[in-house]
Amino acid sequence: MTPGTSLRARALVAGVGAGVLVPLAVAASPAAAATAPTVSCTSATAGLAAKLTKDITAALANRKGTIAVGLHDRTTNTTCSLRPTTAYDSASVVKVTVLAALLWDAKKQGRYLTDREASLAKAMITKSDNAATSTLWKQLGMTKIKGFLAAAGMTRTTPGANGYWGLTRINVTDEQKLLELITAKNAVLSDNSRAYILKLMGQVVSAQRWGTPYGVPSGVSVAVKNGWLQRSTHGWRVHSVGAFKGRGHDYMITVLTHGNSTMNYGIATIQGAAKVIHRDLAAS
Repeated sequence: MTPGTSLRARALVAGVGAGVLVPLAVAASPAAAATAPTVSCTSATAGLAAKLTKDITAALANRKGTIAVGLHDRTTNTTCSLRPTTAYDSASVVKVTVLAALLWDAKKQGRYLTDREASLAKAMITKSDNAATSTLWKQLGMTKIKGFLAAAGMTRTTPGANGYWGLTRINVTDEQKLLELITAKNAVLSDNSRAYILKLMGQVVSAQRWGTPYGVPSGVSVAVKNGWLQRSTHGWRVHSVGAFKGRGHDYMITVLTHGNSTMNYGIATIQGAAKVIHRDLAAS
């Protein structure tokens, strides 16, 4: 951004959509529509892949915008994907990556988080606090952030430049890798670190618990982080990543979207897909 960029625009780019920029309408050409990516699912449970493919496709059939979906259920060895490598501006879902990088770095140094770091981390995840995120992003610096991405195998994630963490480029494949790291034992994050991330994602304020948790069955634990950001191209980016465990399932969902006319439109798109995923898994 140029030195003359307004504070409103700077806040908007930093992460959470905080201004009103008019979105440009982006229409798909007939040729593009004909070759649009399709939902692809596999499962060790008979009939489940076909049902999920059909139901996710139906849920997204009349939704405008560019939508990417990832699902992995460890219990039934089920995976679904749609546009797994399409890149999106991260908005606030990158905050999970920031926290994971902070914990990864602390582990390398053989230390726990300081009280200050823990306070910033809690505000960043549970309330999506932008100032806290900027502080931790600056503290880590690009070398450590890239170091964590490499250790996590998130090879297609590109950190936002010049402090603009909300413009980090992400995709479903890497977000699912991150959720996998958070939810199962691995060499990158300690068990304590994983539990800490899940605890904070389970304490997100009620107003921000929309998205992938929509339609989750009772008795299933929820860990979620959402992001929303409006820019002059592709309208609203609205994203949700979540981890769910209980009632015989252990699964992760990522839904990334842009080209939404409003934030609420994007939320509705995500929740349409999440609802059928939770329903189909619960019935399997």
